[in-house]
Amino acid sequence: MGILDGKVILVTKVTEFVGAAVVDSCLAEGAIVVAQDASFADTAEQTRFESAHPGVIALGAEDFETAVSDVIAGQGRIDGLVPNDGFPAIRAKVEDAKPEDMRAGLDAMVVEPFRLIGAVVPHMKEQGGGRIVLATSAVPYRGLSNYGMYVTGRGAQNAMVLTLARELAKTGITVNAVAPNFVENPSYFSEALLSDEDAKAKILSQIPMGRFGKPQEISDLIAFLLSDKAGFTTGHVIPAAGGWA
Repeated sequence: MGILDGKVILVTKVTEFVGAAVVDSCLAEGAIVVAQDASFADTAEQTRFESAHPGVIALGAEDFETAVSDVIAGQGRIDGLVPNDGFPAIRAKVEDAKPEDMRAGLDAMVVEPFRLIGAVVPHMKEQGGGRIVLATSAVPYRGLSNYGMYVTGRGAQNAMVLTLARELAKTGITVNAVAPNFVENPSYFSEALLSDEDAKAKILSQIPMGRFGKPQEISDLIAFLLSDKAGFTTGHVIPAAGGWA
């Protein structure tokens, strides 16, 4: 028996960040997983993803309202939502940062997940509850020089979790986030960077545990927060950063 047996979980932008790992963790716990990504409008890409993750339902809807309505039409309910919003960490001093990059980052990391949650909440209220778990970042806990645009976006995302958790608590909807850093994933560190031993050693020296995190360590925690075992847990942004935060 899995902790998510029979629950319908929607994971968005699944080809980015920790999306694929979340799919695998939820499937392993018995969930019905619908994975949304705009790239799945290409049938070949949809088939490739479904083949790589047996049991997943790949959905090519480009807008969130369509994705939510498609899942409800196909599965009858949405028990859990994972907004998996990645965005490039653009390096720029504050005096050199481009306003259009800041706006794009805030749109991707704050406006879009806020809109997505707004689309799914009415259905969760109607069914008497649900679980929302965002994949965010631990970086706002300590800041990161020259990455003000990215850190600001992630900080706003973490703040959104806290306030929506309070707003929705009486409806039976929990809102939490897992906030990774130093995860062994192309969204964080390129293969070229990790093959540079000096650069890798410099990064590892910042991590108290002395190693990179595994995507499954993040996704398993997300799966737990989606389950009934976390029914009294809401309004938490949990760092998963090897002791860094």
